[in-house]
Amino acid sequence: MSSLSSQIMSSDQTRSSGDPTAAQQRFLSLFLRSEREIYRYVAALVPNQTDAQDIVQQTAVSLWEKFDAYDPSLPFTPWACRFALNKTRQWVERRQRWQALLEAGLAEELEQRREELRPELEARLHHLERCLRKLPEEQRGLVEGYYYRQNPVEALADQSGRSVAATYKMLQRIRQSLQACIQEAARPEGSVP
Repeated sequence: MSSLSSQIMSSDQTRSSGDPTAAQQRFLSLFLRSEREIYRYVAALVPNQTDAQDIVQQTAVSLWEKFDAYDPSLPFTPWACRFALNKTRQWVERRQRWQALLEAGLAEELEQRREELRPELEARLHHLERCLRKLPEEQRGLVEGYYYRQNPVEALADQSGRSVAATYKMLQRIRQSLQACIQEAARPEGSVP
């Protein structure tokens, strides 16, 4: 629920009327009492639990953005469920469009394009491996730590005795060096850069 609160607080910056803290507290109180019912409503329409949770979160943000229009004399949950229904419809439409693209041959087209590019990609990977071997040991260790072992930059900075900013800069320079090396290796012999 902390992500919901932070989303509400960030959209609260744009609200200009009334006491935003009181409105936020009132909204959170109403939403939290209705959240299970809203989730059950969405889950009945969407089979995947993760998708249903995402839709409820999107619904909460929309509800907060439109909270000024809520009539407190009416029950909150039915009002919220209308928003949830709209968010669910949007989700279904996006999913159907994606499914239609896949059925129209997008997956086959992507696979064909990947096959066409395979020789070029394999050559670039081969050049990358050769270029990585040319790096000084410290730089190669930094690249392997960041990209292969997925160590956080903070940990790599601590290991190297550099600041985080200096570590990012070093990674940027190494990437540029590797890119130049790969381009040079991929250039046909005898061609001028």
